[in-house]
Amino acid sequence: MKEDFLHYLWKYKKFGSSTLKTAEGESIIIRSAGQTNHNAGPDFFNAQLQIGEQLWIGNVEIHLKSSDWYFHSHEKDKSYDNVILHVVWEHDTDVFRSDNSVLPTIVLKDYIPKNILTNYEELYSKRNHWINCESNFSDISDLLIDNWLERLYLERLERKSEAIRFLLRDLKNDWEEVLFKMLTKNFGLNINGEAFLSMANATPFSIVRKTQSNLQMLEALFFGQSGLLEDTHENGYYKNLVLDYQFLKQKFALDNINIMPVQFFRLRPINFPTIRLSQLSSLYHKHQNLFSKIMDAQTLEAYYELFKVSTTSFWENHYTFFKESKASVKFVSKAFIHLLLINTILPLKFCYAKHKGEPVEHEVLYIISNIESETNGIVNAFNNLKPLSKSALHSQALIQLKTEYCDKHKCLQCAIGSKLLCR
Repeated sequence: MKEDFLHYLWKYKKFGSSTLKTAEGESIIIRSAGQTNHNAGPDFFNAQLQIGEQLWIGNVEIHLKSSDWYFHSHEKDKSYDNVILHVVWEHDTDVFRSDNSVLPTIVLKDYIPKNILTNYEELYSKRNHWINCESNFSDISDLLIDNWLERLYLERLERKSEAIRFLLRDLKNDWEEVLFKMLTKNFGLNINGEAFLSMANATPFSIVRKTQSNLQMLEALFFGQSGLLEDTHENGYYKNLVLDYQFLKQKFALDNINIMPVQFFRLRPINFPTIRLSQLSSLYHKHQNLFSKIMDAQTLEAYYELFKVSTTSFWENHYTFFKESKASVKFVSKAFIHLLLINTILPLKFCYAKHKGEPVEHEVLYIISNIESETNGIVNAFNNLKPLSKSALHSQALIQLKTEYCDKHKCLQCAIGSKLLCR
C-alpha cells in the first residue's frame, strides 16, 4: 500500500461517500475534497467538509497510519494547524490539536470497494513487466486511449516548452537564435546532435546573420567551427573553405577548441555531418528571417516548401571531402522535415504561441496528426500490445506515456491505469 493510492482515493472519492464516519463516529459529508498541494504542507487545501452538524473549511492530511502524524513531526509545524481531517488507512493512535482536542480521522480501508483494492494490488504486482498494465492494456477502449494520447502529446509539448523558455532566457529573448540552436542540434540527429549543438553554442548567431548572404562563407563557418577544416587537401573547394574560415576566425575572433568532434561511424552517408551542415547552410542562406517564416507556415505543404533545400554542388558527388561518389542531388527529405517538425518546429511554435497568449493547439495537433508515426522500441512495444500508433502524435504521446508514467509507476495519474483500477 502506497500513500499516493490514498491521495487518489480521496481526490476522486472512490468510496461509499454517503455513509462516511470519523473514527469517533461522527458523520462526514464531503462538499469539496480540496485542491492537491504539490509543495510542502498539508496534502489538500481548502476542503469543505460537514463533520457532524458543523461545516469545516480547511486542509486535509493523508497518511498510511495516523501515527505518521507524529513520525513526521506535524504537531510541531504551524502549517498543519488548519488541518480539519486526517485521512488514514490504519488508525493506530489519536492525533491531538494544539488545544488538546482530537483531530477527526477517517479510516479509508473501511470504505473502499473490494474490486478497487484487488485491481490496485494486481496492477502494482506487475512491476517486473515492461509496463504494469501490459496484460490488460488491450482491453482499454480506443476512444479512451485516443483522448489520453492527445493530452499526453500536449503535456510533452509543455515539457519541451520549459526547456525552450530556459534557452530563451539565456539568449535574451532572441527567438531566431533559439531556433538556430535547436535546429542545428536536430540536423545532427542522435549521433551528432550534441556535437552540432556545441558548434552552434560556440558560434554567435550575429555572425551567422552577417555571413548568410554568402553561401560559401556560411559553409566555411559551419564546417570550420565543427572542426572539419583541419586537414590538408589539394581539393580546390576544400582549400577555399579553409581560406574563408581563416578569414572569419580572425575577423570575429572565433574559437572552436571546445567543440565536440563530429562522427561519421554508424551513419548512413546521407546523414554524414558534411551533408547535413551543407543543407543547414543552404537553409540559412535561402531564408534571412527563418523564424518568422516558420511561425507563419500553417500546413505541412508550407513546411515542405520552406525546407526544400539541398547541398551545394560539391556535395552532389561527394559525401566526404576526400572521396568522390555517384552523383545525386541531396535535398532535405520529407522524412527529415518530419523530424524537424516533431523535435524543433512544433514545440517552438507551441511555446511562441503560449508566449504571445495565442491559441495554437488545434493547428499543432492537425499537423502532427498528419505526420506518419515514428518507429522505435517504445512505439513497437506498445503496438504489440494493441495496434494504435497511426501518427506522430501517437508515437510522441507513447514516448511520454512510457517515460513519464509507466517507468515511474504513476498508474494512478494515468487515464489507462485509472480505468483499470475502477473496473
